[in-house]
Amino acid sequence: MTMLYAGTSGWAYPGWKPKFYPAKTPAKKFLEVYATRLNSVEVNYTFRRYPSEKLLAGWIAATPAAFRFSVKANQLITHIKRLRDARELTQRFLSSLQLLVEAGKLGVVLYQLPPFLKADAALLSDFLA
Repeated sequence: MTMLYAGTSGWAYPGWKPKFYPAKTPAKKFLEVYATRLNSVEVNYTFRRYPSEKLLAGWIAATPAAFRFSVKANQLITHIKRLRDARELTQRFLSSLQLLVEAGKLGVVLYQLPPFLKADAALLSDFLA
């Protein structure tokens, strides 16, 4: 049977109380409560910073086994290097997600490119090679 994953971009929104999160939910419990209602989330944190193992371990512990994290690729790859000569950065970034991989909780990696970067099949092919 195919699993359908549904989620939002992030979970740390105090304004979602009391409609999504119970009114007295502390911010440190947002992900745990979120994961009882949705089974996936887009992580924007990784666009600016590489996640630590401690951070990933907390995310893993706060979510059920079938939960998936879709992470945004780091801006060094997408906006600074613009996919050019980004092999080492990409490997380092993907390695930083290893705990999610091992836990079976890595969904997709979103490479959100800057709006001014025009479609370039050769650049994409080189990046994916």
